[in-house]
Amino acid sequence: MRVLHIYKTYYPDTFGGIEQVIFELARGTREQGIDSTILTVSPRTQPAEIQREEALVIRGQCSFEIASTPFSLNMARQFARLHRKYDLLHYHFPWPFADLLHLGLRSPTPAIVSYHSDIVAQRTLNRLYAPLREQFLCKMRLIVAASPQYAASSPVLRRHQDKLRVIPYGLSDDHAAPADPARIQHWRERLGEGFMLFIGVLRYYKGLHTLIEAARGAPYPVVIAGDGPMAASLRAQAANSGCRNVHFLGRIDDADKVALLHLCHAFVFPSHLRSEAFGISLLEAAQQGRPMISCEIGTGTTFVNQHHTTGIVIPPETPTALRAAMDRLHHDPALAARQGEAARQHFAQHFTTRRMSEAYAAAYQEALAKR
Repeated sequence: MRVLHIYKTYYPDTFGGIEQVIFELARGTREQGIDSTILTVSPRTQPAEIQREEALVIRGQCSFEIASTPFSLNMARQFARLHRKYDLLHYHFPWPFADLLHLGLRSPTPAIVSYHSDIVAQRTLNRLYAPLREQFLCKMRLIVAASPQYAASSPVLRRHQDKLRVIPYGLSDDHAAPADPARIQHWRERLGEGFMLFIGVLRYYKGLHTLIEAARGAPYPVVIAGDGPMAASLRAQAANSGCRNVHFLGRIDDADKVALLHLCHAFVFPSHLRSEAFGISLLEAAQQGRPMISCEIGTGTTFVNQHHTTGIVIPPETPTALRAAMDRLHHDPALAARQGEAARQHFAQHFTTRRMSEAYAAAYQEALAKR
Protein backbone atom coordinates (compact mmCIF):
# COMPACT_ATOMS: atom_id res chain seq x y z
CA MET A 1 0.00 0.00 0.00
CA ARG A 2 1.22 3.50 -0.85
CA VAL A 3 0.19 6.33 1.51
CA LEU A 4 0.69 10.05 0.99
CA HIS A 5 0.88 12.07 4.23
CA ILE A 6 0.00 15.77 3.91
CA TYR A 7 0.97 18.31 6.57
CA LYS A 8 2.23 21.89 6.69
CA THR A 9 5.64 21.19 8.25
CA TYR A 10 8.06 18.33 8.62
CA TYR A 11 11.66 17.38 9.38
CA PRO A 12 14.27 18.76 8.96
CA ASP A 13 12.62 22.20 9.04
CA THR A 14 10.59 21.78 12.23
CA PHE A 15 10.58 19.32 15.14
CA GLY A 16 7.13 19.53 16.74
CA GLY A 17 4.90 16.82 18.14
CA ILE A 18 2.88 16.20 14.97
CA GLU A 19 6.06 15.90 12.93
CA GLN A 20 7.28 13.29 15.39
CA VAL A 21 4.02 11.37 15.12
CA ILE A 22 4.26 11.34 11.31
CA PHE A 23 7.87 10.16 11.55
CA GLU A 24 7.00 7.30 13.92
CA LEU A 25 3.98 6.34 11.82
CA ALA A 26 5.82 6.34 8.49
CA ARG A 27 8.65 4.28 9.94
CA GLY A 28 6.45 1.95 11.98
CA THR A 29 3.95 1.03 9.24
CA ARG A 30 6.68 -0.29 6.98
CA GLU A 31 6.39 -3.58 8.90
CA GLN A 32 2.81 -3.78 7.61
CA GLY A 33 3.98 -3.34 4.02
CA ILE A 34 3.05 0.35 3.80
CA ASP A 35 5.24 2.72 1.82
CA SER A 36 4.87 6.36 2.91
CA THR A 37 5.56 9.67 1.21
CA ILE A 38 5.28 13.01 3.01
CA LEU A 39 4.13 16.12 1.14
CA THR A 40 4.85 19.35 3.00
CA VAL A 41 5.75 23.03 2.76
CA SER A 42 9.26 24.30 3.38
CA PRO A 43 11.10 27.62 3.30
CA ARG A 44 13.85 25.72 1.48
CA THR A 45 12.92 23.68 -1.56
CA GLN A 46 16.38 22.70 -2.73
CA PRO A 47 16.38 19.82 -2.95
CA ALA A 48 12.67 19.50 -3.59
CA GLU A 49 12.77 15.81 -2.60
CA ILE A 50 14.63 14.28 0.33
CA GLN A 51 14.87 10.54 0.81
CA ARG A 52 14.87 10.07 4.57
CA GLU A 53 15.04 6.89 6.62
CA GLU A 54 11.28 6.77 7.16
CA ALA A 55 9.90 8.17 3.89
CA LEU A 56 10.39 10.26 0.80
CA VAL A 57 9.74 13.91 1.69
CA ILE A 58 8.47 16.17 -1.12
CA ARG A 59 8.61 19.89 -0.33
CA GLY A 60 6.68 22.77 -1.86
CA GLN A 61 7.74 26.35 -1.40
CA CYS A 62 5.63 28.56 0.86
CA SER A 63 3.94 31.32 -1.19
CA PHE A 64 2.42 33.28 1.73
CA GLU A 65 0.99 32.84 5.23
CA ILE A 66 -2.33 33.80 6.78
CA ALA A 67 -2.75 33.39 10.57
CA SER A 68 0.25 31.04 10.77
CA THR A 69 -1.18 28.93 7.94
CA PRO A 70 1.24 28.45 5.02
CA PHE A 71 -0.13 28.41 1.47
CA SER A 72 1.89 26.98 -1.40
CA LEU A 73 1.02 27.24 -5.07
CA ASN A 74 3.97 25.01 -5.85
CA MET A 75 2.68 22.33 -3.49
CA ALA A 76 -0.79 22.56 -5.08
CA ARG A 77 0.80 21.66 -8.42
CA GLN A 78 2.71 18.80 -6.79
CA PHE A 79 -0.45 17.49 -5.15
CA ALA A 80 -2.32 17.60 -8.47
CA ARG A 81 0.47 15.50 -9.98
CA LEU A 82 0.73 13.03 -7.09
CA HIS A 83 -2.63 12.34 -5.50
CA ARG A 84 -3.83 9.69 -7.99
CA LYS A 85 -0.59 7.71 -7.65
CA TYR A 86 -1.33 6.64 -4.07
CA ASP A 87 -3.75 4.16 -2.59
CA LEU A 88 -4.63 6.45 0.34
CA LEU A 89 -4.26 10.10 1.33
CA HIS A 90 -3.54 10.74 5.02
CA TYR A 91 -4.15 14.35 6.05
CA HIS A 92 -2.99 15.80 9.36
CA PHE A 93 -5.36 18.43 10.79
CA PRO A 94 -5.34 21.37 11.36
CA TRP A 95 -4.12 22.86 8.12
CA PRO A 96 -6.86 24.70 6.18
CA PHE A 97 -4.79 24.79 3.00
CA ALA A 98 -4.99 20.99 2.85
CA ASP A 99 -8.79 21.25 2.98
CA LEU A 100 -8.65 23.50 -0.07
CA LEU A 101 -6.34 21.08 -1.88
CA HIS A 102 -8.61 18.11 -1.35
CA LEU A 103 -11.89 19.85 -2.08
CA GLY A 104 -10.55 21.92 -4.97
CA LEU A 105 -9.18 18.93 -6.88
CA ARG A 106 -12.03 16.63 -5.86
CA SER A 107 -9.50 13.86 -5.45
CA PRO A 108 -11.01 10.40 -5.98
CA THR A 109 -8.29 8.78 -3.87
CA PRO A 110 -9.63 7.48 -0.52
CA ALA A 111 -8.60 9.72 2.37
CA ILE A 112 -8.46 9.78 6.15
CA VAL A 113 -7.45 12.53 8.54
CA SER A 114 -5.65 12.51 11.88
CA TYR A 115 -7.44 15.19 13.87
CA HIS A 116 -4.61 16.38 16.10
CA SER A 117 -6.24 19.47 17.57
CA ASP A 118 -9.13 21.90 17.43
CA ILE A 119 -8.26 25.39 16.22
CA VAL A 120 -8.15 27.33 19.48
CA ALA A 121 -6.37 30.66 19.04
CA GLN A 122 -7.94 32.22 15.90
CA ARG A 123 -11.58 32.22 17.01
CA THR A 124 -12.91 34.76 14.50
CA LEU A 125 -11.13 33.17 11.56
CA ASN A 126 -12.21 29.75 12.80
CA ARG A 127 -15.87 30.74 12.52
CA LEU A 128 -15.29 31.78 8.92
CA TYR A 129 -13.35 28.59 8.25
CA ALA A 130 -15.93 26.25 9.84
CA PRO A 131 -17.99 25.55 6.66
CA LEU A 132 -14.86 24.58 4.73
CA ARG A 133 -13.69 22.38 7.60
CA GLU A 134 -17.02 20.56 7.75
CA GLN A 135 -17.02 19.90 4.00
CA PHE A 136 -13.50 18.54 4.28
CA LEU A 137 -14.26 16.25 7.24
CA CYS A 138 -17.38 14.95 5.51
CA LYS A 139 -15.19 13.82 2.60
CA MET A 140 -12.93 11.76 4.88
CA ARG A 141 -13.62 8.05 5.17
CA LEU A 142 -12.26 7.99 8.73
CA ILE A 143 -11.31 10.64 11.30
CA VAL A 144 -8.73 9.61 13.90
CA ALA A 145 -8.32 11.22 17.33
CA ALA A 146 -5.40 10.43 19.63
CA SER A 147 -7.31 10.00 22.89
CA PRO A 148 -10.82 9.20 24.15
CA GLN A 149 -10.76 12.47 26.12
CA TYR A 150 -10.21 14.58 23.02
CA ALA A 151 -12.77 12.64 21.02
CA ALA A 152 -15.36 13.29 23.73
CA SER A 153 -14.53 16.93 24.43
CA SER A 154 -14.11 18.34 20.91
CA PRO A 155 -17.35 19.92 19.62
CA VAL A 156 -16.13 19.29 16.08
CA LEU A 157 -15.46 15.59 16.57
CA ARG A 158 -18.79 15.02 18.31
CA ARG A 159 -20.48 15.77 14.98
CA HIS A 160 -18.63 12.91 13.26
CA GLN A 161 -18.99 10.00 15.66
CA ASP A 162 -19.92 7.54 12.90
CA LYS A 163 -16.47 7.74 11.31
CA LEU A 164 -14.41 8.58 14.41
CA ARG A 165 -11.68 6.21 15.62
CA VAL A 166 -9.23 6.61 18.53
CA ILE A 167 -5.58 5.65 18.00
CA PRO A 168 -3.11 6.90 20.65
CA TYR A 169 0.27 8.25 19.66
CA GLY A 170 3.28 6.02 20.12
CA LEU A 171 7.04 6.27 20.54
CA SER A 172 9.68 3.77 19.50
CA ASP A 173 12.37 2.23 21.68
CA ASP A 174 14.84 4.79 20.28
CA HIS A 175 13.66 7.22 22.94
CA ALA A 176 14.35 4.73 25.74
CA ALA A 177 18.05 4.34 24.99
CA PRO A 178 20.26 4.41 28.11
CA ALA A 179 21.49 7.85 29.07
CA ASP A 180 25.08 8.76 28.24
CA PRO A 181 27.06 8.66 31.53
CA ALA A 182 29.06 11.72 30.45
CA ARG A 183 25.87 13.71 29.86
CA ILE A 184 24.47 12.56 33.19
CA GLN A 185 27.59 13.71 34.98
CA HIS A 186 27.55 17.06 33.16
CA TRP A 187 23.97 17.84 34.20
CA ARG A 188 24.42 16.42 37.69
CA GLU A 189 27.31 18.84 38.30
CA ARG A 190 25.29 21.75 36.92
CA LEU A 191 21.82 21.03 38.36
CA GLY A 192 22.20 18.34 40.98
CA GLU A 193 19.48 15.71 41.28
CA GLY A 194 15.87 15.80 42.36
CA PHE A 195 14.86 18.76 40.20
CA MET A 196 11.48 19.28 38.56
CA LEU A 197 11.73 19.20 34.77
CA PHE A 198 9.81 20.65 31.84
CA ILE A 199 10.82 19.91 28.23
CA GLY A 200 9.09 21.43 25.22
CA VAL A 201 8.67 24.39 22.92
CA LEU A 202 8.05 27.56 24.94
CA ARG A 203 4.61 28.49 23.58
CA TYR A 204 1.75 30.51 25.01
CA TYR A 205 -0.37 27.49 25.92
CA LYS A 206 2.33 25.61 27.87
CA GLY A 207 1.39 27.26 31.18
CA LEU A 208 5.00 28.03 32.08
CA HIS A 209 4.06 31.36 33.64
CA THR A 210 2.20 29.29 36.24
CA LEU A 211 5.21 27.03 36.76
CA ILE A 212 7.50 30.01 37.41
CA GLU A 213 5.08 31.46 39.92
CA ALA A 214 4.73 28.09 41.66
CA ALA A 215 8.51 27.64 41.77
CA ARG A 216 9.17 30.81 43.76
CA GLY A 217 10.86 29.83 47.03
CA ALA A 218 10.74 26.09 46.36
CA PRO A 219 13.51 24.03 48.01
CA TYR A 220 14.39 22.28 44.74
CA PRO A 221 15.48 23.44 41.27
CA VAL A 222 12.95 23.79 38.45
CA VAL A 223 14.47 23.19 35.03
CA ILE A 224 12.89 24.46 31.79
CA ALA A 225 14.47 22.93 28.68
CA GLY A 226 13.50 24.20 25.25
CA ASP A 227 13.17 27.37 23.23
CA GLY A 228 10.32 29.20 21.58
CA PRO A 229 8.41 32.45 21.18
CA MET A 230 7.77 32.85 24.94
CA ALA A 231 11.40 32.41 26.00
CA ALA A 232 12.24 36.09 26.58
CA SER A 233 9.09 36.90 28.53
CA LEU A 234 9.44 33.81 30.73
CA ARG A 235 13.06 34.63 31.54
CA ALA A 236 11.99 38.17 32.42
CA GLN A 237 9.21 36.85 34.66
CA ALA A 238 11.65 34.59 36.52
CA ALA A 239 14.17 37.40 36.94
CA ASN A 240 11.55 39.89 38.17
CA SER A 241 10.16 37.31 40.60
CA GLY A 242 13.60 36.52 42.01
CA CYS A 243 13.28 32.84 41.10
CA ARG A 244 16.93 31.86 41.28
CA ASN A 245 15.98 28.19 41.42
CA VAL A 246 14.51 28.30 37.88
CA HIS A 247 17.04 27.26 35.23
CA PHE A 248 16.49 27.86 31.50
CA LEU A 249 18.57 25.49 29.38
CA GLY A 250 17.44 26.53 25.90
CA ARG A 251 17.19 23.96 23.13
CA ILE A 252 18.66 20.55 23.95
CA ASP A 253 19.39 17.46 21.86
CA ASP A 254 18.01 13.97 22.39
CA ALA A 255 21.00 12.77 24.41
CA ASP A 256 20.62 15.65 26.87
CA LYS A 257 16.87 15.02 27.04
CA VAL A 258 17.40 11.41 28.12
CA ALA A 259 20.02 12.45 30.68
CA LEU A 260 17.74 15.11 32.19
CA LEU A 261 14.84 12.68 32.40
CA HIS A 262 17.15 10.22 34.12
CA LEU A 263 18.13 12.80 36.77
CA CYS A 264 14.85 14.62 37.38
CA HIS A 265 12.55 13.84 40.29
CA ALA A 266 9.35 14.46 38.33
CA PHE A 267 8.19 15.80 34.98
CA VAL A 268 6.03 18.93 35.07
CA PHE A 269 3.73 19.73 32.13
CA PRO A 270 1.49 22.69 33.08
CA SER A 271 -0.20 23.30 29.70
CA HIS A 272 -3.45 25.13 30.40
CA LEU A 273 -5.21 25.45 27.02
CA ARG A 274 -6.73 22.93 24.60
CA SER A 275 -4.05 23.78 22.07
CA GLU A 276 -2.13 21.11 24.01
CA ALA A 277 -3.99 18.20 22.51
CA PHE A 278 -1.81 15.36 23.77
CA GLY A 279 1.73 16.11 24.92
CA ILE A 280 4.47 14.03 23.30
CA SER A 281 6.82 15.13 26.09
CA LEU A 282 4.56 13.35 28.56
CA LEU A 283 5.07 10.14 26.59
CA GLU A 284 8.83 10.59 26.75
CA ALA A 285 8.65 11.07 30.52
CA ALA A 286 6.38 8.05 30.98
CA GLN A 287 8.65 5.90 28.82
CA GLN A 288 11.55 6.83 31.12
CA GLY A 289 9.51 6.00 34.23
CA ARG A 290 9.09 9.53 35.58
CA PRO A 291 6.05 10.60 37.62
CA MET A 292 4.16 13.43 35.95
CA ILE A 293 2.27 16.56 36.92
CA SER A 294 -0.19 17.91 34.35
CA CYS A 295 -3.44 19.88 34.13
CA GLU A 296 -6.98 18.72 33.44
CA ILE A 297 -7.84 20.46 30.15
CA GLY A 298 -10.05 17.80 28.57
CA THR A 299 -7.40 16.53 26.17
CA GLY A 300 -4.98 13.63 25.83
CA THR A 301 -2.72 14.88 28.61
CA THR A 302 -5.03 13.18 31.12
CA PHE A 303 -5.04 10.02 29.00
CA VAL A 304 -1.25 9.81 29.41
CA ASN A 305 -1.07 11.03 33.01
CA GLN A 306 -3.69 9.34 35.17
CA HIS A 307 -4.39 11.07 38.46
CA HIS A 308 -2.94 9.30 41.52
CA THR A 309 -1.65 6.46 39.32
CA THR A 310 1.07 7.78 37.00
CA GLY A 311 1.29 11.20 38.64
CA ILE A 312 -0.85 14.11 39.77
CA VAL A 313 -3.44 16.03 37.74
CA ILE A 314 -4.29 19.58 38.85
CA PRO A 315 -6.57 22.43 37.71
CA PRO A 316 -5.00 24.66 35.02
CA GLU A 317 -3.38 27.99 35.90
CA THR A 318 -3.41 27.29 39.63
CA PRO A 319 0.05 28.01 41.08
CA THR A 320 -0.89 26.83 44.57
CA ALA A 321 -2.05 23.43 43.28
CA LEU A 322 1.04 23.08 41.12
CA ARG A 323 3.32 23.93 44.04
CA ALA A 324 1.50 21.47 46.28
CA ALA A 325 1.90 18.69 43.69
CA MET A 326 5.61 19.36 43.26
CA ASP A 327 6.12 19.52 47.02
CA ARG A 328 4.28 16.24 47.52
CA LEU A 329 6.46 14.33 45.07
CA HIS A 330 9.58 16.05 46.39
CA HIS A 331 8.89 15.06 49.98
CA ASP A 332 7.66 11.54 49.19
CA PRO A 333 10.27 9.73 47.06
CA ALA A 334 8.50 6.40 47.53
CA LEU A 335 5.30 7.81 46.01
CA ALA A 336 7.27 9.31 43.13
CA ALA A 337 8.93 5.95 42.47
CA ARG A 338 5.60 4.07 42.48
CA GLN A 339 3.97 6.55 40.14
CA GLY A 340 7.01 6.54 37.86
CA GLU A 341 6.90 2.76 37.52
CA ALA A 342 3.16 2.92 36.86
CA ALA A 343 3.84 5.49 34.13
CA ARG A 344 6.37 3.15 32.51
CA GLN A 345 3.88 0.27 32.51
CA HIS A 346 1.07 2.51 31.20
CA PHE A 347 3.33 3.58 28.34
CA ALA A 348 4.21 -0.01 27.43
CA GLN A 349 0.54 -1.00 27.35
CA HIS A 350 -0.79 1.88 25.25
CA PHE A 351 1.81 4.13 23.63
CA THR A 352 4.35 2.18 21.60
CA THR A 353 5.01 2.82 17.92
CA ARG A 354 4.12 -0.79 17.18
CA ARG A 355 0.63 -0.42 18.69
CA MET A 356 0.04 2.88 16.88
CA SER A 357 1.29 1.53 13.54
CA GLU A 358 -0.76 -1.66 13.70
CA ALA A 359 -3.88 0.33 14.56
CA TYR A 360 -3.32 2.75 11.68
CA ALA A 361 -2.65 -0.10 9.26
CA ALA A 362 -6.03 -1.54 10.24
CA ALA A 363 -7.63 1.90 9.83
CA TYR A 364 -6.11 2.20 6.35
CA GLN A 365 -7.65 -1.13 5.35
CA GLU A 366 -11.01 -0.08 6.82
CA ALA A 367 -10.89 3.19 4.88
CA LEU A 368 -10.11 1.43 1.60
CA ALA A 369 -13.05 -0.91 2.10
CA LYS A 370 -15.45 1.86 3.11
CA ARG A 371 -17.50 4.08 0.85
